[in-house]
Amino acid sequence: MPPRTTPTERQKRLGTELRKMRLAAGRSTDYAARLLGIDRTKISNIESGVRAITPDRLRTLACNYACTDARYVEALVDMAADRKRGWWEQFRGTLAAGLLDIAELEWHAVRVRTSQVMHLPGLLQTEEYARAIFGSVIPPMPRLEVELHVAHRMQRQQVFEGDSPLDYVGYIHEAALRMQFGGRKVTLEQLNHLVLMSERHHLELRVLPVETGAFPGAGHATLYAEGPVPQLDCVQLDSAGGPCFEYAEAQVARYGAHLDWMERNALDPVRSRDFIHHITRDL
Repeated sequence: MPPRTTPTERQKRLGTELRKMRLAAGRSTDYAARLLGIDRTKISNIESGVRAITPDRLRTLACNYACTDARYVEALVDMAADRKRGWWEQFRGTLAAGLLDIAELEWHAVRVRTSQVMHLPGLLQTEEYARAIFGSVIPPMPRLEVELHVAHRMQRQQVFEGDSPLDYVGYIHEAALRMQFGGRKVTLEQLNHLVLMSERHHLELRVLPVETGAFPGAGHATLYAEGPVPQLDCVQLDSAGGPCFEYAEAQVARYGAHLDWMERNALDPVRSRDFIHHITRDL
């Protein structure tokens, strides 16, 4: 298989897991190369996500690395076998790769939890609200680029459609609910949309009122994507330079603990819905 010039985060994640598996077994790249009958540089390329690996070769490595976690191995096999082009590929070359990686992460997640402090969750934004956000960046985006960003954000919401909609929990600070991106009318429509979406059985919204005071991870918008096995959980953080992805066990556990704190301290879903209704009456 030819090497990739720009592997996606999902492809790099697969390579990272294979490297972790090899190191845990105390095996060298030379050992892995001899096992598969390929050049050792190809092992390095596989572990960096630059080169693909077949499911059969992945199973061979896992067996000889003495990995006994069958669910973990099969989850990696599924990643290796998945060669379909996702809907986000239509935006490749026109939007930053990190935005496409977020869409791919959500698409393959078993469950997603997010926390928002200033913006409302991207998966729940209306077109006008998203347009107001992208229209306020510095330096200003050209109109066409704004519309591309909005179209991509709207298509991300496909995860809530079909027979197996994504299980989603969104923790939203009161400050984000009161920020009027796009003005009063846009904000009112956006909050009403939140209430409507919160009534879906697979979607839960939890509000963190300002009276709660200090909370962990106050400076971050966080997306925690649960994989088919816990070892494949991933955290995505927003930054001025673009999205950042965390795979390291300690970091994933850290942000997971932040969200667990919010689970314990945020209003329950019914009180959260009432809280949003109360804010809409103030607009």
